[in-house]
Amino acid sequence: MIYSATPLVENVQSFMTTDTPANVTSNLNRVASQVQYKNDRFIVKDRSFNRQFAHLYAERLMTMRKRLTKAATEKWGSTPIRKLHELVNDERCIVIGTVFKHMELRPNILKEVSEEHNLMPQPVRSRYTDTKDKLIIEDELQRIFVVGDLKCETSVTGVVVAVLGKEPEDDKGKFHVEDYCYQQLPPQVPRPLLEQDKFILFVSGFELGGREERPFQMQLLADLICGQLGDMDQQEATAAICHVVVAGNSLSESTQDRDTLTKAKYLSKKTSAGSVEAVKTLDEFLAQLVTSVDVTILPGEFDPTNFSLPQQPFHQCMLPVSSRYNTLHRQTNPCDLTVEGLRIMGTAGQPVEDIYRFSEMEDRLAMLENTLVWGHTAPTAPDTLACYPFVKEDPFILSECPHIYFAGCQQEYKSKIFKGASGQEVLLLTVPRFSQSGTAVLVNLKSLEAQPISFYSHFPIVDESVSPEVDK
Repeated sequence: MIYSATPLVENVQSFMTTDTPANVTSNLNRVASQVQYKNDRFIVKDRSFNRQFAHLYAERLMTMRKRLTKAATEKWGSTPIRKLHELVNDERCIVIGTVFKHMELRPNILKEVSEEHNLMPQPVRSRYTDTKDKLIIEDELQRIFVVGDLKCETSVTGVVVAVLGKEPEDDKGKFHVEDYCYQQLPPQVPRPLLEQDKFILFVSGFELGGREERPFQMQLLADLICGQLGDMDQQEATAAICHVVVAGNSLSESTQDRDTLTKAKYLSKKTSAGSVEAVKTLDEFLAQLVTSVDVTILPGEFDPTNFSLPQQPFHQCMLPVSSRYNTLHRQTNPCDLTVEGLRIMGTAGQPVEDIYRFSEMEDRLAMLENTLVWGHTAPTAPDTLACYPFVKEDPFILSECPHIYFAGCQQEYKSKIFKGASGQEVLLLTVPRFSQSGTAVLVNLKSLEAQPISFYSHFPIVDESVSPEVDK
């Protein structure tokens, strides 16, 4: 079933009469669904930040080495697998290690204090790639430059890879790659056969508290989900929405102004932090939804929680009204949940944005696909993406293949069915920023079909900075 934004003519005509047709029922029941969360590995318990990140990289390499050894053996047969300190010149072999991308333009804290050396400060960039970038592979003991088939443009730091090649006698210190492979896609639980259509709605990037927030479109979205919008056929389709996922950045970047409390009152229209009213608006919006449907909310980059991954759930005191309902599920970012037997995993989009900054890839859906192929949700963490210094595990490693894999707060909506070598089928989904697009995404759990739903208005955005009001 596909949701239609166009009501039927006969249903529109029935709105003009006072008599209700006999074949139309006024009560619609929301479809039920079973929800389970598997986010325990993302909950930070001890909160100790005095550790080095070497433990995280070592755990990642040790875990991924087992998978890559199997994948490399199946692809290249009996070719010997060597560690870097075991390399023999001109011997064709396999090396398994972590990619490190040496980048001249990469932000560096030592360069940021260059004023002490009378040097020019580093310019702010949207991307940090350069033609002089080089790839290095490192294992537990050594590292070596790699050249050849492994492309620097599409690689990022933190990916564990198996490379086939050799270190020539006349070019020592460089491993010449002729082929490479990543881990095999983890096993996937068979998709359950649902008897009826059930939908899950993804939305992200409300960005409340900023100039680009869309309160009218948000209210239309709430009315749609709650069954107060459209004709009877549309409401029947809406009743099939069994779950809503709010995938990050519910608050705007402008609410993160650290100078708000230090500004003179006459310089600002509001003397309180912008995030206060924004969180209140978010709570009121969620309170409408949770009365009729289960809602999972993830924090994003600009939401009031910790900055580094994994981001911890919204605190209950921030959402006092909606938190009264057991249908509101405050979860971590990344998030791992199961709805009606389908494994759903995703983030608020920070890993994809970080890959964009440190590679030459343009398609964010392709970046999301790469993280699935690499077997790691956030490969650039902790190098250029902040994360907690885990010691005994790397929780971002994909141990099971999801059925739906999403990234929130993206520039545009895109979707694709990715098929693995062992029959896995994964719906890849980039959820657009609602503040920019007014678009949410419906996914049919029965067929894995994705469909965008957009809300438009002709109300202009008022620029309050043009004529600021002065508090008296």
